[in-house]
Amino acid sequence: MLLRLTRLFTFEMAHALPAYEGKCRNIHGHSYHLQVTVEGQPLQQQGAATDGMVMDFHQLKEIVNQRVVDVFDHALVLPSQQQEGMASELGGYSAKLIFTHFQPTSENLLIHFAQLLEGAMPEGTRLHSLKLYETESSCAELIL
Repeated sequence: MLLRLTRLFTFEMAHALPAYEGKCRNIHGHSYHLQVTVEGQPLQQQGAATDGMVMDFHQLKEIVNQRVVDVFDHALVLPSQQQEGMASELGGYSAKLIFTHFQPTSENLLIHFAQLLEGAMPEGTRLHSLKLYETESSCAELIL
């Protein structure tokens, strides 16, 4: 029997899409909502603390917070081609400046988050999907 667990995470992040022909070309922020779904078979080991669980929700929280939320929360994310001069221009305004090798769209962020999380799942559990809400009504979803 295969079961899925989903946990919701919320963080604030700013980004810019410099090659984009619209408002998102400018630095702006979002309140992101990230849904992380894992799947596996529940442990069937009578007497074990995790008997009947696919994964402890607290363990999932720790993994996602450590690898994604704590890194990206209240960060400014820009593509690396903007790196030259940008760090010194922003100076003290952004101590949490992240440069990526990709355009920081929701779609590309999902792929990157999946790469950060895939190897961290406990044995018998695998990452199934990620869904990232950039706004209340707009999201991207990655099914693995």
